[in-house]
Amino acid sequence: MYHTIEIINRKARLGYAKYILFDFDGTLSLIRAGWQDVMILMMVDILQDTPMGRNEPRGALKQLVADYVTRLTGKQTIYQMIQLAEEVKKRNGSPLPPIEYKHRYYDHLHELIKGRIHALKEKEVSPDLLLVPGARELLEALRERGIACYLASGTDEIFVEDEVRSLHIGHYFTEIYGALDDWKSFSKRKVIRQIVQANHLRGEEFFSFGDGFVEIEETKAVGGIAVGVASDEIDCQDIDERKRKQLIKAGADIIIPNFHEYARIFHFLTEGTINE
Repeated sequence: MYHTIEIINRKARLGYAKYILFDFDGTLSLIRAGWQDVMILMMVDILQDTPMGRNEPRGALKQLVADYVTRLTGKQTIYQMIQLAEEVKKRNGSPLPPIEYKHRYYDHLHELIKGRIHALKEKEVSPDLLLVPGARELLEALRERGIACYLASGTDEIFVEDEVRSLHIGHYFTEIYGALDDWKSFSKRKVIRQIVQANHLRGEEFFSFGDGFVEIEETKAVGGIAVGVASDEIDCQDIDERKRKQLIKAGADIIIPNFHEYARIFHFLTEGTINE
């Protein structure tokens, strides 16, 4: 099913793309594939260690955590940790500052991804093996066409910049944005509105690609066109049905499983139709 491009909003005005915003993790990069499982496991363990959480079924806690982690995907990681602190407090626990939970999560995640990053930096693995299929080809086509591309991630900027370098894709982007410890100074909403307003864009001239609620919702808020990347991050061939439903709920105009059919994607961005 990797060839599937699903048009959800048949009224979307395709073919006028001038500026495009890409999310990073799960949309372009597979370096952090599995991050949700790491985050959910850590949070469930923390909640089960609270006075009231000890009596809650682990399965119920896991579902609770998975729901809010998913809902907040695309926002800075700190927002998920703020929610965790609130859930700890609800269970009569004494929450740590959210920033400390974030640093603990990054420590856990590092154990998962350190081998991938090492292999990239030592050139033991091709960067394209840790990119969503077709991503580089699409970015190259957009650069040749002169379409401005931006990257915005809820992951900390220092990590995003390092991983972008490791994947050799930095030259495709006009600007790269990531989360900061001063978390109120960055948001995808600010980035999107800045791009649209500074360049006096009509809605259909702005597109976004992402696998989280935030970039989809904020793109629709400015009248742009949102492409949901519902990739199954295990092999990146088929649609992840859970992601698909969430992205449609958020307002995605189009759903793709990956960029494997990059020529067809490029065609609907620039010409307005999808070649068969």
